[in-house]
Amino acid sequence: MVRIISLIGLIVLTALGIYIPWTTTPIIIGLSYAIAASGVSILMRAGQVSFGHAMFACFSAYTVAYLARAFPGMDALALILAGTLVSTIMGMIIGLFVVRYRGIFFGMLNLALSMVLFAILGKLYHLTGGTDGLGFERPSLLGITLDRKGFEIGLMLVAIVCSGAVAWYLQRFTRSGSGQTLAAIKTNETRLEYLGFSAYRILWSGYVLSALVVGVAGSLLALIQGLVTPETGFWLKSAEYVFIAILGGTSHVIGAFLGALVFELARLAAAPYFAGLWQFILGLTLVITIFLFPTGIVGQLAKRRKTPKGQT
Repeated sequence: MVRIISLIGLIVLTALGIYIPWTTTPIIIGLSYAIAASGVSILMRAGQVSFGHAMFACFSAYTVAYLARAFPGMDALALILAGTLVSTIMGMIIGLFVVRYRGIFFGMLNLALSMVLFAILGKLYHLTGGTDGLGFERPSLLGITLDRKGFEIGLMLVAIVCSGAVAWYLQRFTRSGSGQTLAAIKTNETRLEYLGFSAYRILWSGYVLSALVVGVAGSLLALIQGLVTPETGFWLKSAEYVFIAILGGTSHVIGAFLGALVFELARLAAAPYFAGLWQFILGLTLVITIFLFPTGIVGQLAKRRKTPKGQT
């Protein structure tokens, strides 16, 4: 059932982007947020919440910007791969010492590192453009030079393919032995160690995978905006990823995409009419969700599916 719903959703998004051009950019941004949130959800399955994971989107986005400026003829797909590779490498390095900590210390250490990166990017104006950011020309896609509309539609299709691939792989990962051992860190890390598993190595692997997935999102965001600023790695971006993950639920990878859908719809609907209050509306939505549906949208749907007819 989930696969059918996901397939229908991807088809609907494709049709919307092609026949209603103004929806193309929101779709790409929404899918990018969903991918990033699914990366954050990997660590949440281990009971660890990162409030600084937007820094990996930032690493990826700046890699895309630098390469696009240095090599104008470089293809968009190559830029996505390069950005993802850099974010993965940074995840390997940072994860070596971050995964030694748990709980609030894990979350705050990631937050601190992301804020250090944000400050550095803002100060090194001659390298990063400071708060003005780095702009770059629209690259080719599959070796074809496209106009703005064609590029946006092409990038939307790439984002849809990336979303499907990420969702398929992460769902398989969560059901695999590696995914189960990662979840065991949340339930009983001591018992996991007694069974002969290294919690440090397992969480490090999950951290690297999470950085890789968030890196994909960062590359897509950079390409659709054509501009990269330090705001890409600001802690509020990380908070939005966590918001989406909690809103959608972490019991199934589709939760991140449902959370991103609600997030984008609420932002698009509230921003024009409540320009100064739309963050408040989103925050209120999250508070209501936590109190009424602590397992998120996907958890609530699964609960209703298991409840026999005639019972509440």
